[in-house]
Amino acid sequence: MTIFTPPFVSKLNDSKKILLAGAGGGFDIFCGLPLYFSLINQGKEVVLANLSFTSLEDFKGSWLTKTMMEVTADTLAFEGLYFPEWYLSKWFKEVQNKDVSVFSFVRSGVVPLIENYQRLIKQFDIDTVVLIDGGTDSLMRGDEDRLGTPKEDYLSLAALQAIPECQKMVTCLGFGVDHYHGVSNDLTFKAIAELTEMGGYLGCASMLKEMPEVQTYRDICDYTFDKMNFGTSIVSSSILSAVAGHYGNHHATERTQGSRLWINPLMPIYWFFDFEILAQRNLIINQLMMTEFHDQIIREIMRIRAMMNRTQNRGAIPN
Repeated sequence: MTIFTPPFVSKLNDSKKILLAGAGGGFDIFCGLPLYFSLINQGKEVVLANLSFTSLEDFKGSWLTKTMMEVTADTLAFEGLYFPEWYLSKWFKEVQNKDVSVFSFVRSGVVPLIENYQRLIKQFDIDTVVLIDGGTDSLMRGDEDRLGTPKEDYLSLAALQAIPECQKMVTCLGFGVDHYHGVSNDLTFKAIAELTEMGGYLGCASMLKEMPEVQTYRDICDYTFDKMNFGTSIVSSSILSAVAGHYGNHHATERTQGSRLWINPLMPIYWFFDFEILAQRNLIINQLMMTEFHDQIIREIMRIRAMMNRTQNRGAIPN
C-alpha cells in the first residue's frame, strides 16, 4: 500500500468479476456508474444490480427468483414511469448499442434478498461485491438522533452479511446529501473516524468533471431525468452540481425547493469501506436477518430504536 494505491484499489485490481449493487434503492446504482465504466475500461467483468423502488411485479420480464427481475431495454414499460433501471438499460442500448441488464430487487425482507445475491454470485462467478450508497446514511450505526432513510441500506447490509463467498466493500458517494433527510454531517465524520480506527476505511477516489466516466454519468442522468416525469434524482443531481463547482444552497431540481441544501466539494468523492467492519459496527442489522417482507424491516428498526439509548448527538460541525 502506498499513497497511490489505497487498499480499495488493490482489492479491485485483484478482482476479475465484480457485482456493483445499489444499496438504498432508486438511483443508487447510478452512483456506481463512474466506477462501472472505469472497471470496464480495465477489462473487468461487471454486473449491475439495484434495490428497486419500482413496482416490478406490474411488469412482465425475466424473473430469476420470486423477488429479482432482469431488467433490460426490452422490458415492457412506458416512458414517464419511475423506473431508473429500465432507462439505464435503454441508454446502453440506444447510445452504445449494448445489451446491459440491471438485476433489480423487489423491496423485500432480508431472507429473499440473500437468495438474490446468492443467485447472482453463483451465476456470474462473482469474486467481489461493491455495495453502492448514494449518500452516507449506510454509515450510521443505529443510535444516532436521525438516520435518514435507513431501511433499504440496512436491508442490503444485512443480506450481504450472510454471503461469505466473496470479497465485499461499501462505497459512499454524495457526502452531505443526506443532510436533506436530517442526517448529521458531524456524525457522518464521526462514523468515518471510528471506521478508520477499526481498520475499516479503505481510501477515497475523486470524480472530476473532465473524466470521461464522469461525463458519461452526467449524460446518463440527463437522459433519464428527461425521460422520467418528476423523477430527477436529488442525490445524483446534487453530486453533479458539486462536480460542476457549485457550493452551498444550490438547487438543480425543483424537488428540493423550499429546503436548504449543502452542495459541497466532498460530494463527488467515493469513500470506500471494508464491508465486514462496517457491518460489525452496526447495531441493528443482525436483528433483521429473519425478515421476509419489507414492512417487517420498518417495524423492526422502529422497535429497536425505541429501546435504544441514543447517545450519539450531532456536534459543532454545520448540520
